[in-house]
Amino acid sequence: MGLSLATAERWVERWERQQQRYAVDREERFTVIADVVEQAVAGRARPSVVDLGCGPGSLAARLARRLPDADIVGVDMDPLLLELARTHHADAARYVDTVIGEEGWTRALELDRPLDAAVSTTALHYLSVDTLERVYRQLAGLLRPGGVLVNGDHFPHDDPGLAELAGRLGRRHAERRQAFAHEDWACWWTAVAEDPELTDLLAERRRRRRPPATTGTGSAACLSVPAHQRLLRQAGFRHVGAVWQYGDSHVVVAIR
Repeated sequence: MGLSLATAERWVERWERQQQRYAVDREERFTVIADVVEQAVAGRARPSVVDLGCGPGSLAARLARRLPDADIVGVDMDPLLLELARTHHADAARYVDTVIGEEGWTRALELDRPLDAAVSTTALHYLSVDTLERVYRQLAGLLRPGGVLVNGDHFPHDDPGLAELAGRLGRRHAERRQAFAHEDWACWWTAVAEDPELTDLLAERRRRRRPPATTGTGSAACLSVPAHQRLLRQAGFRHVGAVWQYGDSHVVVAIR
C-alpha cells in the first residue's frame, strides 16, 4: 500500500489548506506548541517527543524542523493519514499505528527512555472522558519529572454566553483569513475516494472505523479547560493551565 511521493505531497498540501477552516490561527498554535516543547527540552541532547493523533504529520514535521535532534514518535490509528505522513514526512518521526487509550498502546510506542514531551493538536477530543482520564495517567507515567504535555484543541466554555461569543470570534477570524475558501473535511475525503492510488488505504480505514465515543461519561469534546485541568492534576501533573487562546481554541500545558 505504498504511495508515490508526488501523491503524498498533493494530499498533504490539500490537508493543510483544509485544516485552516477548523483550527483558529493554526500556524500560530503550532508555533506556540513548538515554543513550549523547545523550552521544556532545552539542554537535552536527544529529546524524546510523542505526537498523539499525528494524522499526516503536520505537527511532527514542524517539531522536527525546530528540534532536528529530537526523537519524535507519531501515533495514529488512521492507516491512510499515517501512510501520507510516512511518505511525505518520512524523516520527521517514527510512525506508530495504534489506538490511543486501548490496551497495550503505550507498549506499541517502544520507548527506550522517559518522554520529555507529549504533544497533540485537535485529536484528544475524540476520546471518551473515561479514556482521556486513563491516557492522562499513562502519559504522566511516561513523562520524566519536568516533562510536558502540550495540547492544542477546541475547548468549549462552561458559560453558554461565552461559548457562543468564542465561536463567533473564531468564525470571524477565519473569514478574515479567507479560510472558508478552502475545501472542507467532507470534500477532502470525497476527493480522496476518487484517487485510485488511495483505494486500498481508504478501504482499510473504513474497515477499522469506529463510531465516536457515546458511552460511559461521554465525549471529551464537551470538556472545558477547567475540566481538563482537574483531570490532569488528578493524573499527577503539577502545573496546568492555558498558555494561548483565541476564541475557543487553546494551547493547554501540563508539567509533570
